[in-house]
Amino acid sequence: MAEIAIATQDLVKTFKVRNGTLTAVDHVSLEIARGETFGLIGPDGAGKTTLTRVILGLLSRNGGRSSILGLDSMHDSYAIRERVGYIAQQFALPADMTVKENMDFFANIQGVSKEDQKKRVPQLLEFAGLSEFTGRLAGQLSGGMKKKLALATSLVHEPEVVLLDEPTLGVDPVSRREFWNLLGHLRAEKGLTICVCTPYMDEAERCNQVGLMYAGKLIASDTPRAIKARIPGRLLEFRPHQFVPAQKLVSTMAGILEVQTYGAMLHVFVDDLALRKGEIEAALTAQGIGFEPLREIEVRMEEAFISLINRELSQAEAPETSGAPAGGTG
Repeated sequence: MAEIAIATQDLVKTFKVRNGTLTAVDHVSLEIARGETFGLIGPDGAGKTTLTRVILGLLSRNGGRSSILGLDSMHDSYAIRERVGYIAQQFALPADMTVKENMDFFANIQGVSKEDQKKRVPQLLEFAGLSEFTGRLAGQLSGGMKKKLALATSLVHEPEVVLLDEPTLGVDPVSRREFWNLLGHLRAEKGLTICVCTPYMDEAERCNQVGLMYAGKLIASDTPRAIKARIPGRLLEFRPHQFVPAQKLVSTMAGILEVQTYGAMLHVFVDDLALRKGEIEAALTAQGIGFEPLREIEVRMEEAFISLINRELSQAEAPETSGAPAGGTG
């Protein structure tokens, strides 16, 4: 059995708000194995950031348990920080320091000896592709380069676990890909345990395991392939010329398991691909609704996440009247 790097059991975090209590983390239980890349996926307000901060011991918990490397989040927070690297969502590099000065600054904060700094800092700058920019001010770096420098500073004390809170938010697609390539190399070469919070569903495909959060709850935790396999039926995609009438029509037809919108496209889950494809085409034609050809596509994490949220909402009991409704922050 794999050794566990991060664990929570029935973890709860609440905040007092004007109208009562907000449950940001709602009885979350998860395990992240050593050497694994775990993606905590969900929209803004799902509770990802709050969960991460409680695990790190930066916020107190209201119930349950949480630990990193066997160290309790509430009682061993200083020991945790010596063995963990962390990039906060609003992480800010000193803009008036150069790349090299930033590395030295964070190395000193982490208590890295001067002798170790001489070896590690050049290695990390080379790893992050920043060796040619050591004299450039951090404030003059591109968004992608700032993220890489932030990653390098979080690794300077050679942590065993790295937690990254939306590290690619606002970064261009090329820089996002480069950043994830760096994470892949870290896991392969260093055996690091990596936990990444992200609102980008496509980034989940790069993780060994994925946890889907919504309204403070962990609604699924498994491999990307296993999560997508939970969604029943086959998936058809097409572009109708009259979007709303087509959506309403298809939603009422037999054998339609679920209808999702994706830009100008309709994504339709059906129980029988060959049968329902013909029936949808015939029904649209009969109503005078034009459409581009229907085609089957593979279920992605985004469709799976939406489907699981819809299932969660349909199965949920009516909210209690005391306090504010359950929700999330971060």
